[in-house]
Amino acid sequence: MERIEQEIQRTLAASGDGSGLALAEITAAWPSAVGDAVARQAWPQRIGRDGTLHVSAASSTWAFELDRLAPEICDRLASVLGSSAPAKLRFKVGPVPEPAGPAEASSSFSDESFQATPESVSEAASLTAEIDDPELREAVARAARASLSRGPSDRHF
Repeated sequence: MERIEQEIQRTLAASGDGSGLALAEITAAWPSAVGDAVARQAWPQRIGRDGTLHVSAASSTWAFELDRLAPEICDRLASVLGSSAPAKLRFKVGPVPEPAGPAEASSSFSDESFQATPESVSEAASLTAEIDDPELREAVARAARASLSRGPSDRHF
């Protein structure tokens, strides 16, 4: 899995100013810095050219309240991230991802956490057939089977 992380970091770094890497660090630290309750209602979206972290909030009420707490949130992010923490925050109503469920939160999910249909097994095998690395192919196939077995999402982002 380290190879995937290194490849993602290399691709993000090549894509421009490195803000993709900074955003990845921020999103990884976000739940521990702000707490689970806030992380369920607000999520980092992008870093502006001036270094401001733009955060989507689930409602205008959350955006307003979190704007008032911005200095404290900046301090918490700085304690976790050090010098790579954003200096300013901007909250705006926008899409917030659903929190991971118990099966999704586990780093080692098993095929027993869902019921794979024969169609999803076949489609996952077809989608991953060209992956050369057998370990990576199986990991991607498991993820594809899980995703295909869940059915279409009602989320639109």
